[in-house]
Amino acid sequence: MELRHLEYFVAVAEERHFTRAAERLMVSQSGLSASVRSLERELGARLFVRSTRSVELTGAGRALLTEANRTLSCVRAAREAVAAVQGLLRGSLAVGTEQCLVGVHVPALLARFRSAHPQVEIRLRQAGSAGLAEDVQAGRLDLAFVSLAGPVPDGVRLLPLECEPMVLLCHPDHPLAGEERVAWAKLAGEPFVDFHGDWGARGVTDRAFAAAGVERRVDLEVNDVHTLLDLVGHGLGVAVVPRHFRAKEQAAALRAVPLDGDRHLWQVSVALPDEDRMAPAARELLSYLDLPRRDAASTPGK
Repeated sequence: MELRHLEYFVAVAEERHFTRAAERLMVSQSGLSASVRSLERELGARLFVRSTRSVELTGAGRALLTEANRTLSCVRAAREAVAAVQGLLRGSLAVGTEQCLVGVHVPALLARFRSAHPQVEIRLRQAGSAGLAEDVQAGRLDLAFVSLAGPVPDGVRLLPLECEPMVLLCHPDHPLAGEERVAWAKLAGEPFVDFHGDWGARGVTDRAFAAAGVERRVDLEVNDVHTLLDLVGHGLGVAVVPRHFRAKEQAAALRAVPLDGDRHLWQVSVALPDEDRMAPAARELLSYLDLPRRDAASTPGK
């Protein structure tokens, strides 16, 4: 089995399209298709269900994707380990991040890294924290800046950076806008604007309402901080968000009201693979962070 065949297979699986995968890899579509067919013949199984618009993984394809990502990650780590022994830092660095985190300024961090190591190719993926942690587990990302409210995937460690409480954001004309503090129970029946389920802030909020025994209605679900602020600003609902969101320009006219209790905190962390799977470039990037003085990296997935 050739590594090139696995690389081509992963690209098609991620793009769900042969043409886009070929463009991404900068190879001919005919060559890509031939490579996938060769892999299917070798394995004795169909890996994709093809249609005129897209391709979908078969059961065999889904099983292979997990192992292919792990294999390619190990190969990359082996190459980079040899380079590190030779005093070089090269290869690639795949980083994930959720939007608008505290404790780290990702663009500045990556710019500093690139300035010091221009020979390392940096790839960045922005998504919800749950999906990013799964990508670290599978080897698709070297590390990710996340806020996980739920369980940590097996083989992933969390290194905490910073945490802060959640606040209620609402339109200035909202009845709760003048309150000094709001109880979670008082938000029952309010229409909510919130993030998709894999965002860290959504997980904290869901758990807080469950702990208070309060049902709530999420009318508007978004995947972007600024869209959330716009919707709240137009009076379409209220939102519970990390406290620093109130400092954003689009939140200037909104009211931020503290919530009762400080047990429900939004924790920002670095999600890392097991120590023996850490790429040299990821270790170097970590050295640029101002990390808390504690052995936090020992928080494994259960």
